[in-house]
Amino acid sequence: MADPKREELTVRQKSAILVAVVEPGKGVEKESVLDELRGLVKTAGVRVADTLVQFRDRPQPATCLGSGKIEELAQLIKVHDADLVVVDNNLTPAQGRNLEKLTDSVIVDRSEIILDIFATRARTYEAKLQVELAQLQYFRPRLKRMWTHLERIEGGVGTGRGPGEKQLETDRRLIDKRISELKRRLKQVDKRRRQTVANRSHLTTVSLIGYTNAGKSTLINVLSGAEVLVADKLFATLDTRTRRWSLPHWGEVLLSDTVGFVRNLPHHLVASFRSTLEEARQADLLLHVVDAAHPEAERQVATVNQVLDEIGVEHENMLLVLNKIDACPDRSVVDVLRAHHANSVTVSAASGEGIDRLRDAVADRLSDGYVEAAVETNVGNGRLLAYLAVHAEVTNTEYHNNARVVLNCRIARTHVAQIDGNDDTTVTLLSPENGNGRDSIATFEKEVRAG
Repeated sequence: MADPKREELTVRQKSAILVAVVEPGKGVEKESVLDELRGLVKTAGVRVADTLVQFRDRPQPATCLGSGKIEELAQLIKVHDADLVVVDNNLTPAQGRNLEKLTDSVIVDRSEIILDIFATRARTYEAKLQVELAQLQYFRPRLKRMWTHLERIEGGVGTGRGPGEKQLETDRRLIDKRISELKRRLKQVDKRRRQTVANRSHLTTVSLIGYTNAGKSTLINVLSGAEVLVADKLFATLDTRTRRWSLPHWGEVLLSDTVGFVRNLPHHLVASFRSTLEEARQADLLLHVVDAAHPEAERQVATVNQVLDEIGVEHENMLLVLNKIDACPDRSVVDVLRAHHANSVTVSAASGEGIDRLRDAVADRLSDGYVEAAVETNVGNGRLLAYLAVHAEVTNTEYHNNARVVLNCRIARTHVAQIDGNDDTTVTLLSPENGNGRDSIATFEKEVRAG
């Protein structure tokens, strides 16, 4: 049987049979097994012709599916005249090659679908580099099935190799060279991003993370007034966007929207996007946005935490945001989620319900590292006064006859160390108990220059 042609790597504008091999006893209903894959292929522009699910303890090593299911799959392909088969499992190169031979159809696994989506969504220079690197690393061990149509053509006498094998060697050398070049460029991009994030170290940062299509982009638009793309699609946005967010009774922070996660993200893709998630790694607070109306919300929470662990992002300082509560048909579902996650806030980014609660909760969490302070300086110290206006909440201002001014404010401990100028400035921490009276438990004076 001739191998199917794979002249194009894209999976857009095709009809497909969706297939999954699931371990029994995982608590997953057969009807919902392929829900997420259905959303992925829809995002990729693929029409679903039919589905096939097999429950077995582990995928068959050679073909992933059992022999009986392979025959059933071949029949479905003929009946629906499907262009390709999309497998929810991540296939080894051998499994994909064997399935293509047995079904005479193009086989695409979960990773290839996700890579195709990322390729169509990438807009910035960095995202394009990251996606191309992940694609090359994914397809390199799968090159053999791209050139099987040349294997039956024998080479000349004494050559020892056919043109197919020569082409494979050439392609692998070219891919390896391109991978090295992409890694070199990404190192430069990563270095610049780290410098950018480090330059914001004096600013308070909050990062939105979460499962794809959980409503992060809608939420950042509501909170900051930004105009980030919002679409009911998986991975609608890939690039990190940072906006200023003014918290009432607190101050201004930087709010970042990061790429969404999904279960079984391709390993190469996770590695490529590490630099993009640098914002989340350095954030003072993570807002984990969850689609509370999704039937597998708990599993999505676990998936996000797993990906954070993989990329080395600490998630202890995290606030769970249960979004889309207006879409929940039964509010008891939200109550169950809140019972499982005490440190959570319920909101609806679409309707605005709970947004004030979220602002207050974020301010309270950020205030854990803040102090009440009295800053005494010269009235002409405009730079310091401007700095406090941006980075602190000034609660009281007193002017004295000796051209001095005392400002009572709430300010981050890190910002206290930033007050550095020409004129003598005295900073006195105030008692957390009375808010205004100076207390010996937390008093210090720092001579700084402001100019």
